[in-house]
Amino acid sequence: MPAIDRRLLTHFEWLLPLLVLAVAATGILTIYSATWTPAMTGPPALAMRQLGWLGAGVVAMLLATSFDYRRLDHRAYLVYGLCVAALVAVPLMGTVGGGSRRWLRFGSIAIQPSEFMKLAVVVLLAHYFARSERDHHSLLQVVPVLILIAVPAGLVLGQPDLGSAALIGVVSLSLMLLGGVRLRWFVLLALPLLAVAPFLWGFLKAYQQQRILMFLDPTKDPLGAGYHIIQSTIAVGSGMIWGKGWLQGTQNHLDFLPEEHTDFIFSVFAEERGFAGSCTLMLLYLAIMLRLVVIAVRARDRFGLLLVSGVLGTIFWQVVVNIGMTTGLMPVVGITLPFMSYGGSSLLCLLVGIGLAMNVSMRRFLF
Repeated sequence: MPAIDRRLLTHFEWLLPLLVLAVAATGILTIYSATWTPAMTGPPALAMRQLGWLGAGVVAMLLATSFDYRRLDHRAYLVYGLCVAALVAVPLMGTVGGGSRRWLRFGSIAIQPSEFMKLAVVVLLAHYFARSERDHHSLLQVVPVLILIAVPAGLVLGQPDLGSAALIGVVSLSLMLLGGVRLRWFVLLALPLLAVAPFLWGFLKAYQQQRILMFLDPTKDPLGAGYHIIQSTIAVGSGMIWGKGWLQGTQNHLDFLPEEHTDFIFSVFAEERGFAGSCTLMLLYLAIMLRLVVIAVRARDRFGLLLVSGVLGTIFWQVVVNIGMTTGLMPVVGITLPFMSYGGSSLLCLLVGIGLAMNVSMRRFLF
């Protein structure tokens, strides 16, 4: 075996995948509970399907550690272009689910290109700012980047998928700040955005507008647009300190919770595991994020630092927004909880991102 292989094995990143797998296993158990009914004779199909996606994701994660991550630096626009092409194909040949056209079907497998786009944007921005020798960037340098971000964000918003479009934007802005774009340019660019906000509001679907409005006072329409927030906060609060126990959540099993296995998986978990279990889950997420911070700081090149920071930002913002919306602190925008919520494309892409972070961690010893 070549020396480089031995060094990679010697410095294999164990802690990060173990933490992630702990959260993913918790997610499968919660999906099991969210979709289980007493009349079932076997395990719920969605839980078993998520277990299969986890297996595929682990393989993809390991494959993401098997090549020099710096190759992505030279293929960033190719990755970006392929993902944009997939997004363009969605309205032409995509399949509909839950009232939205977001998936491309290949036989029995449905892929959601917007999830892959999140990672592609991270790779693109890491490439762009890693190759720049400037610590600060002018407005003219920022505009092309904003266009590259706006294209996929607009395509995703048109599906419609407000949550994923917003996440692409927030993660991109985070990377741009880290890449050296001065904060004053964002303030300057925000002014025209505020001016066209009423125009952009008209592009949102009626239910999306209602979700944002009901965030201010969900009691105005408790059986309609405010139903999601009210039932979610009831579920979270009813878990109290220690929770009701696995498979014992009444809000879930009496069908009060909507989208219990995807957007509102945290509500199911909090009802069953209580405040203590929720704090433990938050500590696991914190440990994952801190490990990613350590890997980013130790990266031997700027591309590796920005790549890991983008993965960190994707996980961080999804956790913040999902838990914020399930506890009534943020509007319901349809963002899933990383590694916990049901969704094959999301789990697969997040694990690929973790694999790339492991790649950066392992190869810091080789150059």
